[in-house]
Amino acid sequence: MKQFYGKSEKGDLKEAVRGLSDPKLIILMSNRDQFEKHVEELETLYPGVPSIGCIGMSYDTTVVEAGVGITAFTEGVTAVANVLLQVSSMPVKYIKRLQQDVEQIGASARDTVCIDLCVGNDACVLTTMDSVLGPKKIQLMGGTGDAGKISANGKVYEDAVAYALVKNLNGKVKVYKENMYRPLSDYRFIASGTDKSKYYIGELNGKPAKQVYEDILHIKEKDIATQTFQNPFGKISGEDVCIISIKEVMGNGLACFRQVNDSDVLTLLELKDYRQIAEETIKNIRDDFQHISGVYSVNCLFRYLLFSQNHNMQEYLKSMSALGSHCGLIGYGEHYNNQFVNQSMTCVVFE
Repeated sequence: MKQFYGKSEKGDLKEAVRGLSDPKLIILMSNRDQFEKHVEELETLYPGVPSIGCIGMSYDTTVVEAGVGITAFTEGVTAVANVLLQVSSMPVKYIKRLQQDVEQIGASARDTVCIDLCVGNDACVLTTMDSVLGPKKIQLMGGTGDAGKISANGKVYEDAVAYALVKNLNGKVKVYKENMYRPLSDYRFIASGTDKSKYYIGELNGKPAKQVYEDILHIKEKDIATQTFQNPFGKISGEDVCIISIKEVMGNGLACFRQVNDSDVLTLLELKDYRQIAEETIKNIRDDFQHISGVYSVNCLFRYLLFSQNHNMQEYLKSMSALGSHCGLIGYGEHYNNQFVNQSMTCVVFE
C-alpha cells in the first residue's frame, strides 16, 4: 500500500493532485468556498474512483488552513465509498448499503478499516454503523467536517455520513486513539437538566453547571470557552474516559460538542504533558508494526488551537512524520470504533 498526500494553499486542485496516478481511494479536504467545485473537479479528473470528502483543514508536516488537501491510497488496496443519509433522524434506514459494501470487498478484522466523515449526530451514526462493523470486529476511525456538508463519489450531501471501506491487500491495519488528558483529583458529577438536541448540561450535582466549572477552576465566565483546552469534561465509560469539550455558556448551563444525558457520570480532566503522550503513541505504533506504509489521522480543532497557541503544531506534526507517510484532517469531533470523542486524535496505520 502507498499513501499519497498533495496540497495547494491557494485551493488549486490540479496542483494538489499533481503526481497522483491510479488511486484506489481519494479523501478530499477542502474549504467552504470551493468545496462543491472541488468535488465536481475531482470526479472529472478521476472518474469512477471511490472518494469521500469534507470541509476542513489538512496537514502533513504543515497545516493547510484555507486551500485544499488530498489524501489517496494507491497500490495494494481495494476500496469502496458510499453514504448513509438522514443521519439526524434515521441513518439505520440506509444501513444495508454498509452491509453490502462489507461483503463486496471481503472486509475482515485484520486488514480492513472504515474511514468516515460525518456532518453531525455522530454518536447515533457510530452506533448504527457499529451494528454492522462491530460483530465482524472491523475497525473505524474518522471525524466531523465543517459546514454540514460531505461528499461521496463526486456528489455533495447534507445530513449524511460518507464512509470508505479500505482493505489492505499486503498487511494489517490498526486504529489508535490519543488522549492527552487525565481526571483531575476526585471530582465526580451527575449531570441533570440536559438537552440532547443542544448538547446542553444544565446542572452538575444539582448546581448550575456554569457555576460549578467556574468555582472549581477559579475562572470567570469569559474564560470558559478557552479553559476547555486545559480542562474539558470526561464521560466515564467502564475503564475509558471520553473527552467532552465545552462549546459555550448558555444561561447558567454549558453547551458542549458531545451529547450528555441526565444521570451521566462526568469528571473534570486536566492536560498532561502532550509531548510525552505523543511519544507514547508513536512507540505503541512502532511496537505493533515492523513496516508502516501510511498513517492517516484526524486531529481535533481544539488540539490544533492548543498546539498553535503554544507554537507546537509543527513540532507535533514533525514527530508524527517520523513514522513515515503521515497526513490527515483537522476535524470537529473524532471517531474511534463506536466512540465519538472530542479533543483527541484518532488514526489508522497501514502495514
